[in-house]
Amino acid sequence: MTHTDYIIIAVIAAILCGAANAIYRSKKSGKKCIGCPDSGSCSGNCSHCCGCSQNK
Repeated sequence: MTHTDYIIIAVIAAILCGAANAIYRSKKSGKKCIGCPDSGSCSGNCSHCCGCSQNK
């Protein structure tokens, strides 16, 4: 493996760790729907509070 391969692996690992950390912090703070803009006050049934899973 070349030095470029190690850099690419490190960047991908950093992105994955950052995403996992963001999910962990959101869940720890009590957010039910992470992608929902109203997730701090969401009851967990997002179709009723913010429309993040609207019926099609």
